[in-house]
Amino acid sequence: MRVVIVGAGICGLVAGRRLVDADVDVVLVDKGRSVGGRLATRRIGDATVDHGAQFFTVRTPAFQRQVDDWVDRGLATVWSRGFTTSDGHPRYVATSGMNSLAKDLATGLDVRCSTMAFGIRPGSDAGAPWQLLIDDGTVYDADAVIVTTPLPQAYALLADSGIAFAESLLTDYDRTIALLATLDRPAAIPPPGGVQSPTPDIGFVADNHAKGVSATPAITVHASPSWSEAHWDDEIDTLRSALIELADTWLGGAAVIEAQVKKWRFATPRTLWPDPCWIAEGGSIVLAGDAFDGPRVEAAHNSGLAAAHALSG
Repeated sequence: MRVVIVGAGICGLVAGRRLVDADVDVVLVDKGRSVGGRLATRRIGDATVDHGAQFFTVRTPAFQRQVDDWVDRGLATVWSRGFTTSDGHPRYVATSGMNSLAKDLATGLDVRCSTMAFGIRPGSDAGAPWQLLIDDGTVYDADAVIVTTPLPQAYALLADSGIAFAESLLTDYDRTIALLATLDRPAAIPPPGGVQSPTPDIGFVADNHAKGVSATPAITVHASPSWSEAHWDDEIDTLRSALIELADTWLGGAAVIEAQVKKWRFATPRTLWPDPCWIAEGGSIVLAGDAFDGPRVEAAHNSGLAAAHALSG
């Protein structure tokens, strides 16, 4: 059985890992330069900065087994059990940045980054029910395809597939603009180093040094969906200055050494499909990702498991 997975974020990687363990021939393609999707980490000088997902929680046994494995191997640790107050649920972080968890999942998989998929169509013969088209002219033959991209991108990929979708599957996404800033001294973010929705314009502020991720002071500021939408088309220099101004309270007088801006066009799905994945009639096309059962790291993980199970049993 040949399966192609579009997207090498946590959902696609988990699906690929499970299928390979079931002796399925799997290729993953991703347009990014590295695996991870929103498990994203950037090095800026001596600083390590998570700029996508800032932490993750655990509610289900399936994800707990994965997290326990990461903790046992020193790849993840508990950051806190809440921010303003404790609610008892651990917030985990990756000890070397969130992207390190994606790289761990990708070990041994055939992942082809910097590979832009632009279409899925029926194959030309019975031996290849599906073909994935790549922008450089490459064609991947497959018995089944798992698509883990945001749903608008999935719809575009499948436009010529002949697959019929429920209209309720298609959802829009909130946008997020992130500021990544290195500082000359520790930030003024209170313990444990994270603040959720402190103002209408800010969705989350994280101290990467307090998280134990960065050796030197560095913060991540996620603008709120409304602010991000309103300023999406601003010039990068304008955004950088505006985000530094938004973050002023949390700088505590620290000077910004370097600041970068990251845009997440499909940051958070506005509506969720209630099941962990969607299986097309015939069972050989599966949609999965963070729009299924919740836009969280755990939900993406479990969606990947469900997608693999749909193909391998």
